[in-house]
Amino acid sequence: MALLEQWQAIAYNEKADRGELQKFWTRYFALEKGVYEKLLSNPDEVVEGTVKELAERFDLELMAMVGFLDGINDSLITPNPIDTMEEDTVVSLAFDKEKLYKNMVDAKADWLYELPQWNDIFTEEKRKQLYREQKNAGTVRKGKKVGRNDPCPCGSGKKYKHCCGR
Repeated sequence: MALLEQWQAIAYNEKADRGELQKFWTRYFALEKGVYEKLLSNPDEVVEGTVKELAERFDLELMAMVGFLDGINDSLITPNPIDTMEEDTVVSLAFDKEKLYKNMVDAKADWLYELPQWNDIFTEEKRKQLYREQKNAGTVRKGKKVGRNDPCPCGSGKKYKHCCGR
């Protein structure tokens, strides 16, 4: 069984006690925050190594590192092969700063996108702009409704009621 499957079996176990699962995620989020604090302290450093080496470097259990890699994968410049990843798979944590910030906002992970390390990466205005962009990305806006006596949007020159509105 691949490491990602093992992680998902633990993290998303529907048969697990809700209280235990809540404790699991609380512990994981604290560990995840610690890794992000280290990564964001030096955001231009390209961190690479095997999954096991990175787990040791960030003082994590192997499964917690797999969970972290699963979470950050969409924010990486080059995604890692997380579906087939094993302990000795070489992975990179080179992330796109804007994409990472937006993904944290999208995940509603305020404990991550409000980390003080972001202050050294983006100005307050830039963070607000990225926040707004991400929040607006999920907003569906309807166009102006065509009235029956308005010109038809197809460009025929007829009233909508006599053209495409039939």
